[in-house]
Amino acid sequence: MKKFTGVISPPYSLVPFPGFTVEDTVRAADDFGHIVGSRPLGVFAPPSVAALREFVALAGPQGLPVTARGGGYSVYGQSQAEGGYVVDLGSLDEVRCAPAARTLTAGAGARWSEVVRAALAEGLTPPVLPDHLGGSVGGLLSTGGLGGSSHRYGLAADHVRELDVVTGAGELVTCSRERHPDLFDAVLAGLGQCALIVRATLDLVPAPTLVRRFRLYHHSPGTFFADQRSLARDDRFSHVCGQARPALGGAWDYMIEAVAPYTGQLPYEEPLLTDGLEHDRDTEEIETLSYGEFLRRMDRDERILRTTGEWQRPHPWLTLLLPEEAAPGFVPTALADHAQSGLRACGVVQLRPLTSRALRAPLLRRPRGELLCLLSLMRTAPPGAPENVREAVAANRALYERARELGGVLYPTSALPMTGEDWRAHFGPAWETLARAKDRYDPHSVLTRGYGLWA
Repeated sequence: MKKFTGVISPPYSLVPFPGFTVEDTVRAADDFGHIVGSRPLGVFAPPSVAALREFVALAGPQGLPVTARGGGYSVYGQSQAEGGYVVDLGSLDEVRCAPAARTLTAGAGARWSEVVRAALAEGLTPPVLPDHLGGSVGGLLSTGGLGGSSHRYGLAADHVRELDVVTGAGELVTCSRERHPDLFDAVLAGLGQCALIVRATLDLVPAPTLVRRFRLYHHSPGTFFADQRSLARDDRFSHVCGQARPALGGAWDYMIEAVAPYTGQLPYEEPLLTDGLEHDRDTEEIETLSYGEFLRRMDRDERILRTTGEWQRPHPWLTLLLPEEAAPGFVPTALADHAQSGLRACGVVQLRPLTSRALRAPLLRRPRGELLCLLSLMRTAPPGAPENVREAVAANRALYERARELGGVLYPTSALPMTGEDWRAHFGPAWETLARAKDRYDPHSVLTRGYGLWA
């Protein structure tokens, strides 16, 4: 595609607009959630960072909304651009590893699967990775990025050394903790409000060759949460997460997944790793995997879901951060709620231990206290049943309100309508800092309106 050199004809069109097609617009009007639709005016696939900078510089003064789209995995219209333009970052997908410096530079449109491939080729890995590697680098960093190692290493965004961004004023800026730190902090976990990420330099750490994966089953939420926290405190485990799974009679069982690097030397003394835990030892599952195989563990599940059609269904997901002391009571009550019954047939319930001091991005909101729990309800709804989707979104709102009463906080990749007042309460003391950065770096308030922060 040729470099964009046109002008924006207010208020509706780009002339010329090379690369624009009706199919692009249809795709950009939807997202992975399949809940919120929009009417974008067009899609721009920048062939270069310079073209993107020029595009935003022209769109801003005319008040035309601009939203970046990477993997398209938002679930409630966050990456859509009603009455504006979606920037498809797929062409900004370069990945370059610098093993001597233990860094990797990736374009915002690069998929995490490509990041993993390039890093593992040098025996390295990002400290924090998402479970699903199909999303884009820019998309994950703009929300923070939680993974199975977050109890130790925090967010993916906490391991960014440097960013290249295009601000809402159409300026290309390189920022880091030393250069333009206010912009750096406003972009990481900043929901795309002040600038669009175009390139990120990530820190890397040595990757293990093999890992030992433990799946430990519990019938009681009390023992599950106690054992999960015990494993999270154990430095021998690099990844700790868990799930609630449907059991007979309407009950729920709980499974911990814990992963430890493995040298491959025998004997491997599992009892030394799981001694003192209260899981059901008759049902525990222990296996050795290559580290790459472990990181790609979601690939098979995705293929199955695509084959069955569930991948294409609406996804009214909800993710909350809870004070850990509230989780053993809150989670079973939430799962017993009739409004959440659909999770038993079509959904996954994730539970992860987190540590507040490991989560360093200033704009990531978290509950008070040091020990936290992530609860993610990843349900699907039947196609062609909008009433089911409306009920699920309403149930999300009700559960969010209950969580807030206990000090819980929303992780903002959720299918949940939020008003401007909701967002001000969500960010709390950080709201004024974000608002000042918004005024400075996106003076026309055109970036990433799908979250509705300034409504």
